[in-house]
Amino acid sequence: MGSLRDRRRSVVASAAILVALLTGCAGPAADVSSAQPLPSASASATRSAAAPPAEVPAVGLEVLPASTPVSLSIPSTDTSTELISLGLQNDRTLEVPPEDPGAPAGWYNLSPTPGERGPAVLLGHVNATGGGPGVFAKLRELKVGDTIEVTREDGSTATFEFQRGEQYEKDTFPTQEVYGNTEGAELRMITCDGFDLETGLFDDNYVVYASLRTT
Repeated sequence: MGSLRDRRRSVVASAAILVALLTGCAGPAADVSSAQPLPSASASATRSAAAPPAEVPAVGLEVLPASTPVSLSIPSTDTSTELISLGLQNDRTLEVPPEDPGAPAGWYNLSPTPGERGPAVLLGHVNATGGGPGVFAKLRELKVGDTIEVTREDGSTATFEFQRGEQYEKDTFPTQEVYGNTEGAELRMITCDGFDLETGLFDDNYVVYASLRTT
């Protein structure tokens, strides 16, 4: 795995690829999407991802060393899942979690590991093949202060506090806000939203923003 500097820059530089993926959510049978080529990302997302921001200096905020995430637990919604590693395919589109049964969720492995400085990115389905609930079906039930626990390979647990959730149209997805560098350890959890009964497609994404709980 690359250095922290490399990972923090690569997650922003690769954000257009993630946006390209998330613009293609299908109907009830899938919610994250089948991968789409990079050019299908919106022009604005591509421009913002092309110029990653300067490194944010360390300011004493508590962070954890790098360690691959293993599992996720959200006590308030009784959600638990193993986490698989999601990288880039040969065509530079993002691998996606399994659609049937809508789990497990996945960690984008070019983002920081959960607990490191910067935004760790998790992706999950809102429903499963056939229309059943996916692993991220209850993200909208989260309230300020709810905890999100990520167990890591080194045996530690990174505990995050839910700050807010935002629904974004795919055509205007705020790449920099979601994937841009942060001073502390942050978590982003992304799924689909805005199901259109007429088209059978999800028009939006729902993004959870959470911050590492410090002791």
